[in-house]
Amino acid sequence: MLRYWTAGESHGRGLIALVDGFPAGVEIDVEQINAELVRRQGGYGRGGRQLIEDDHVELLGGVWRGQSLGSPIALLVPNKDFKIDEMDDLDRPRPGHGDLSGSRKHLSSVRAILERASARETAVRVAAGALARQLLAPLGIEALGYVVALGPLEIAAKPGTLAEHRALRDASEIYSLNPDQDAEAIALVDQCRDQGDTLGGVIEVRVEGVPFGLGTHAQWDQKLDGRLAQAVMAVQAIKGVEIGLGFKAARRLGSQVHDPIRFDPAAAGGPTLGFARPTNNAGGIEAGMTNSQPIVIRAAKKPISTLASPLESVNLKTRRPESASYERSDVCAVPAASVVIENVVAFEIARAVVDKFGGDSLQEILARRELFERMAREM
Repeated sequence: MLRYWTAGESHGRGLIALVDGFPAGVEIDVEQINAELVRRQGGYGRGGRQLIEDDHVELLGGVWRGQSLGSPIALLVPNKDFKIDEMDDLDRPRPGHGDLSGSRKHLSSVRAILERASARETAVRVAAGALARQLLAPLGIEALGYVVALGPLEIAAKPGTLAEHRALRDASEIYSLNPDQDAEAIALVDQCRDQGDTLGGVIEVRVEGVPFGLGTHAQWDQKLDGRLAQAVMAVQAIKGVEIGLGFKAARRLGSQVHDPIRFDPAAAGGPTLGFARPTNNAGGIEAGMTNSQPIVIRAAKKPISTLASPLESVNLKTRRPESASYERSDVCAVPAASVVIENVVAFEIARAVVDKFGGDSLQEILARRELFERMAREM
C-alpha cells in the first residue's frame, strides 16, 4: 500500500512526510518537487510568511543515485520562520479555526493546536504529491489543478489541450485557465484586503491518461471516489468536494446525467480500449472505479478564518467578550490551495495505481499494466 504521514508545526523546525510503499526504480527529480513548492507559495493574495520562506525539499532517505529504492522515503521541508518556542499563546480563539475546539479537546493551549492545524502543513503534502507524480509520469498520467471561482466571481476556462491549459494556468496570477479575468479577480482580492476580510473559492483538478479499473466497487473504504473525497476534504479550509457533475446531477433527469457508451476501433490501442463517451458527467469514475475518462474533481475552499478585522470571540482567561486574535495571514489562498489539491489528488491516483498493478518496482507496474490492457482488449 502506498501511503504517507506528516509531522511538524507551522513555526517548528520543519515539516516531514514519510512516504511508505513507494515502488523502486522511479527516477526522482528534486527540482520538480521544488517547483511545486514554489507554486504553492505563489498566487495573488498571499501574506507575509511567503516573503520569509524559501520552500524546498530535502530527501532524508529512500533514494539512491536519483532512484527510489522501494524503502520508505522521508521528505523534509525546512521552516525559515522557526520560532515556536518564542511565541505567545492566543487567548481569543478565531471563529472558523480549530483554536477553541482543539484546545478543549486536548485540554491544552490554543498555540498547541493552531501550530499543527495551520495550512503550513500542506507544504509537505505537496512534496509527497509531487513525488507521486514522478511515478505517474511514465504511465502517461497527468494532473492539473486550477481555480474556477474566486468568491462570487466565476472563471470560465479557455478551450485547449492539457498542455495548453497548463500554460494558461501558469500565466495567470490566480492560477485560473483564463488570465484575461486576472484583473477582475485581483481587484476582488484587493477589495477584501482593504475591508480586513478574506476570500474563498472553488478549485478543479483534472487527471488525464487514467486507465480502466483503478479503485474498486467491492469495499466502501477502497472506492476511488471515496478516497479522493477524503484526501481533498482533509485539506485545511475545504468544505465541499464533488466529482463530475456533482450536486448538479441531483437536479437533472437520468437521461441528462449518465454518459452514453460508444466504441471507436481506431482508439482500441490506448488506455480507453476503444470505449468512448460523448460526455464526462461522471467525472471519470463509476461505481468507485475509473472508466478511462479524465477524472474531474472540484473542491470548495472557505475564506481564511484569520481576519484583519476580527469577529466577535471570548477571552479564554476572563470568559468576557473580545475580538478574536489576529495572526499574520493571507487574504486569499485559493490559488495556493489549487496546488495542494492537485498534488493530494495525484498521490491518491498513484496509490490506486500501486494497488491495481503491484508496488515493488516501476518495471513491474509497467509490465502488469500492459498485460492487463492486453487481456481487457481480448475479452
